[in-house]
Amino acid sequence: MNRLLVFFLLIFLLKINLGYSQFTDIINSNRPGNSSGAFSVGKDILQLENGFYFTNEKHQLLNYDIEGYGTEFKIRYGFLYEKLEVIISGNYQSDNLSDNRYNPANNINRKNFKKFKIGAKYLIYDPKKGITEKPNVYSYFADKKFKWKNLIPAISVYGGLNIDSKNNPFVSSNVSGISPSLAIFTQSNFTNRSVITTNVIFERIGSNQNDFEYIISLTHAFNESFIGFIETHGIKSDFYADNKLGFGVAYLFNDNLQLDLGAILNFKDTPKIFQMSLGVSYRLNLYKES
Repeated sequence: MNRLLVFFLLIFLLKINLGYSQFTDIINSNRPGNSSGAFSVGKDILQLENGFYFTNEKHQLLNYDIEGYGTEFKIRYGFLYEKLEVIISGNYQSDNLSDNRYNPANNINRKNFKKFKIGAKYLIYDPKKGITEKPNVYSYFADKKFKWKNLIPAISVYGGLNIDSKNNPFVSSNVSGISPSLAIFTQSNFTNRSVITTNVIFERIGSNQNDFEYIISLTHAFNESFIGFIETHGIKSDFYADNKLGFGVAYLFNDNLQLDLGAILNFKDTPKIFQMSLGVSYRLNLYKES
């Protein structure tokens, strides 16, 4: 598949002018990137985010090829408070590994969760809480100019549990059972159209596979319906390390439905990765004005 396709696809919508209330008129989805925004979906909001992807890997040193497909999903629910949401997330993959060191190649079919987590996210700081920004009616340029204070991020914390089954080919051979996950999510709405999201994530803490991840995403709204993004995703552990680059676009079909298309690649050959995804996010709006 021509990798130039990568440069024309991936993301969706983060609500741009978020105030104290987490509920927004338009769906607030994390797809199709891997980062999570600081804000929750809102109290009594149930949101489903699901994507299907094709993946291809070639490892030059170990001389194997992997081709397969998978699904990534999140179930997000605003619980008790506007600042709190519970999240069930996972990544299930089915693929075929061809070990080319043998003639004919040794083919291994693999199926399992690459990741399955249950956790909760809580907003601890919102720089725009209680602030109402008024337009500068005396100067158009003063009203539109960049404001450094907009770089101050909203901050949320995440705690959860990883659940790994025995004999899982996608994790270290001696990892199984339950292990903690901790993360910090930040979000800076630095213009009316652009958002920077940063995630620092610690996975499988205390296990034989301590993963550290960082994700930095830049999202830009071209108009009311189309959003684009670029994202860097770093992973480091004794089991696996990588730096991935994601691109994409997303389309707001209506206030509660988002469609997205995206791609991910990396810049090494141990292994070289190329992935394309198609996703949908849907919000069940149970929010009621008090």
